[in-house]
Amino acid sequence: MRHELLLGDQAAARAAIDAGIGGAFSYPGTPATEIFEYIEDHVRRVGPGSRISAMWSANEKVAYEEALGMSYAGRRALVSMKHVGLNVAADPFMSSAITGVNAGLVVIVADDPGMHSSQNEQDTRYYHEFAQLPLFEPATQQQTYDQVLDAFEYSERVGLPVMVRMVTRLCHSRANVTPRQERDSEGVVGGALSARAYPRPDPNDWVLVPSNARRRYRRLLDLQSQLVRDSEEASENRLRLAGARGIIAAGIAQNYVAEALGGFEDDSLLQIGRYPLPTGMIRRLVEHCHQIFVFEDGYPFIERRLNGIMGVPGKAIRGKLTGDLSLDGELTPDSVAAALGATYVSPALPLGDLAARPPQLCKGCPHADSFRAIVEAAAPLGNAYMFSDIGCYALGVAPPFRAVHSCVDMGASISMAHGAAQAGSHPVICTIGDSTFAHSGLSPLVGAARADANMTVFILDNATVGMTGTQESMSCGQALIDIVRGLGVKPEHLHVIDPLAKHHESNVALIRREIDHRGLSVIVPRRACIHVKRQSKDAAPVAAERSCAGPCGCACNSNGSTSHSTSSTTPAGQPA
Repeated sequence: MRHELLLGDQAAARAAIDAGIGGAFSYPGTPATEIFEYIEDHVRRVGPGSRISAMWSANEKVAYEEALGMSYAGRRALVSMKHVGLNVAADPFMSSAITGVNAGLVVIVADDPGMHSSQNEQDTRYYHEFAQLPLFEPATQQQTYDQVLDAFEYSERVGLPVMVRMVTRLCHSRANVTPRQERDSEGVVGGALSARAYPRPDPNDWVLVPSNARRRYRRLLDLQSQLVRDSEEASENRLRLAGARGIIAAGIAQNYVAEALGGFEDDSLLQIGRYPLPTGMIRRLVEHCHQIFVFEDGYPFIERRLNGIMGVPGKAIRGKLTGDLSLDGELTPDSVAAALGATYVSPALPLGDLAARPPQLCKGCPHADSFRAIVEAAAPLGNAYMFSDIGCYALGVAPPFRAVHSCVDMGASISMAHGAAQAGSHPVICTIGDSTFAHSGLSPLVGAARADANMTVFILDNATVGMTGTQESMSCGQALIDIVRGLGVKPEHLHVIDPLAKHHESNVALIRREIDHRGLSVIVPRRACIHVKRQSKDAAPVAAERSCAGPCGCACNSNGSTSHSTSSTTPAGQPA
């Protein structure tokens, strides 16, 4: 077998392909995005011969439910998301632990310690415990490939969804991986050709009325002892008893411990790559050692369970809770070595003399012109409440705009603005991207439209999911306008504007009128993301009035503005 140099995300995706999945389901979210993109690219190159369905979903809940439906129908399915995406998918995720699965269902969740591109550091392992499902936690790209492949088999063996937890450093670093399947001359992986369907079991198992749910939950509880036994016997968990100092290293922390110790093997070591925790192994380590260090990226999940409420008499448990490691941010070889008192010379270059370069909107970003108009229009009206959402436009929080006063979770801008409006605040403004609107902005806009809430909603339509790499947006162009009108927004207070400097004055005037309107207004600044424009130019030269090649289906001219109107706004109620 030949090696392939793969990102951790790509290793996970390659394993899913080799496992013979029938479909991959996801919503873009760093650091998990490349998992789906690798499969999407494979399907594009191979064509129908791949036998894999790969389409972006509207949000993570939808993605999980689509994957679960495929599993019920007898085909293996992969669903991937970032850690906060699992919050969105939590409802079907929790219930699927009770229904169980038919064909294998693997859930890959990419955590983001250090919050490189996220709003929190939540640890997915708590969801594993919450749902009482098995979880794999690879340390390397090769382990990622092997564990994802094995997770499909294990899912079918126990009849449960199986989770795989990754972290940013593993997702976005490369290493050689040796796949178990070879590609043929057309790029088709062997596993994909041997994909099999599974017969349908008793459908009552999937109907969670109380009588069925109680029976199925009892089954889940009865499986727990087997899951622990399997974890004890799994190759992912390895125990070496040596010296009186013990080390527990989970997932990617195994690499940091190995690097910090430099081959020194006098310590006892328990490597954990699979959950439920192997309690027997942990007991043997604790009995053998008088001091135990716990290294885990994320929360002190293992450390808290090892300590319990009263601690372990006569034993010193050291880690994040004792201050030997930081409670926030990522683990590093340096921090692990410092905790262990090891002599370690970091190969990293000193970065202290580099100038700070905070993220900012791209040059030519349409959101910049939108924010300029919003800020100027709102300025004379007092201290406006400006709610925003998850997307690159959250960078409007920075100077010179200062147009973002909140950014909490997907779709929250409209909900929070409605709450502020109900509190009697004015003016209330919110900004949300076209893709985030499709993800979770529709439901709160239904309520705001029904109440005719005193607020102004800006749906920033740049024809793509800009923040994660210009993936397909499900609500842009005319489709977005149709959706908004269908939700009950009054046509006379629904406008499309062209966010360009030459239309600035007329845009400001229209925005101010709608802010003054004591009811709901929706304004859609529409201009393609500059990266969509660049991709269009790279693909093929286009005439000035041709499509931007974005997924919105609208006609865009060479500067990204919509070609249906020469003015800065679309007349009230007219098609955009």
